[in-house]
Formats: sequence, structure tokens, C-alpha cells
Amino acid sequence: MTKKRQSKLDFESSMSEDDFGLIIGKNGELKGLFVPESLNDELDFVPETIVAILEDVYGLDMGDEATIH
Repeated sequence: MTKKRQSKLDFESSMSEDDFGLIIGKNGELKGLFVPESLNDELDFVPETIVAILEDVYGLDMGDEATIH
């Protein structure tokens, strides 16, 4: 039996400094959105494709107000 080699990267170390990231649970629920640290002060920009996923798939209203944790 052949043993598979696996290497694990943690989520944050696999991202570049300007990457966004979605955390999706095993049942498909949205658990979080990581925003590049460089944009934390100016959250006016989220790529349209991410907005579309959040609205269309998860039913979130990405209007003018959002709660950021």
C-alpha cells in the first residue's frame, strides 16, 4: 500500500498580502471572509465576484452597511 505524502499549509500563510479568502464549513455554510490587511481601513472595495458569491449563494445583502469582525 502506497502512503500519500501530504503537506499542510495554514490558511493565512497560503495567502498573498492582497488576497481575499472565504472560509466555508463542511456543510457549505459561510464561516468567514478574510480581507487583506491593507484594505482594513478602506473596506469600500470587495471584488465584484466575491460580492456576487456572498449575495447569490449565501443570500447576504452587501449594501452600504456591513458588520466587520
